[in-house]
Amino acid sequence: MACQLSQGSGTKIFQKCKPYVAMISLQFGYAGMNIITKVSLNHGMSHYVLVVYRHAFATLSIAPFALILERKVRPRITFSIFVQLFVLGLLGPVIDQNFYYAGLKFTSPTFSCAMSNMLPAMTFVMAVIFRMEKVDLKKVIYQAKVVGTLVTVAGAMLMTLYKGPVVELFWTKHGGGGGAASPASAVDAAMGDKDWVKGSIFLIIATLAWASLFVLQAATLKKYTAQLSLTTLVCFMGTLQAIVVTLVMERRKPSVWSIGWDMNLLAAAYAGIVTSSIAYYVQGLVIEKKGPVFASAFSPLMMIIVAIMGSFILAEKIFMGGVLGAVLIVIGLYSVLWGKHREDNEKKEKEAMALPVAMKAGKEGSCEVMEMEGLDEAEQEKTKANSKKATINGLQA
Repeated sequence: MACQLSQGSGTKIFQKCKPYVAMISLQFGYAGMNIITKVSLNHGMSHYVLVVYRHAFATLSIAPFALILERKVRPRITFSIFVQLFVLGLLGPVIDQNFYYAGLKFTSPTFSCAMSNMLPAMTFVMAVIFRMEKVDLKKVIYQAKVVGTLVTVAGAMLMTLYKGPVVELFWTKHGGGGGAASPASAVDAAMGDKDWVKGSIFLIIATLAWASLFVLQAATLKKYTAQLSLTTLVCFMGTLQAIVVTLVMERRKPSVWSIGWDMNLLAAAYAGIVTSSIAYYVQGLVIEKKGPVFASAFSPLMMIIVAIMGSFILAEKIFMGGVLGAVLIVIGLYSVLWGKHREDNEKKEKEAMALPVAMKAGKEGSCEVMEMEGLDEAEQEKTKANSKKATINGLQA
């Protein structure tokens, strides 16, 4: 008996821990993608080609599940849905991924992850612009969202415009050499600062495109409810669009398409299969069980993991401006998430309060019908007349 109780309690603890373990594992998966992609880009892989191969892998890995699991519930594709799929493919795989990889190439994995934490705030702004969300500044929850968005933008601006000194970590203190800087190194530093600002702008554009995709995807899912099929079609559409973009942008370099059994193939396969397929499925399960706010709350963990991995594997330098900006972005992120969490709770409370009232009205109506049915025709007519008379007297009063 005691053994059965311990097994039951152990199962309950495991069920409670599963969403946390899943989200923490996902952050390690995303962190690995950033590091591997950065190595691949540093070795000369075109980010345009990387986007094509990534979403080709993603399409091939998601398509079988969509074909099997949603064969009976897949809606018909109308012209309006096709246009939305086209725009989703353009926003996600083409604009977001190309600008994100370009920003990653010019900055660092840690910096890119910190910028990506702007996503909830950007999504909130886009939802307000397209009137998908109303803002009542008299309520604390909306004040938290607005303040959090402003703090997030301030953090992004700080990271973009202020680099600051290098932050020495305890395992990197003995790695650098001393000595005065040469004129050549000063020129390289100036060029690096210029690329840093350019990379920051690319990352902000990527985040705006991703936020726009979230807003449009929410509207599309109301008409096209098969989520796996939608993801497959968006990845496929994005692959075709990315091929066209790559043919235009890399038209003088046909050799960029060649890929072997190397880091480039690993980067494309890892990003497509792990972060676009497995991560999508796992995150969907967690969101279904715990909600989107719970899933978004783990994103700063990825930034910490990438910072540690990047300093070890890539000898990445972390600058004070990046640290301060990242702190502001995380504060703004949790402010927006707190407001969203309180808003969701208020909606649930209103729905819970409305349900008993509806049930009570239904019960009273059914009782009245049953009482009327139990009377004969003369008594029914008499009851209706009395009820009508009482209503008229009430209106006159």
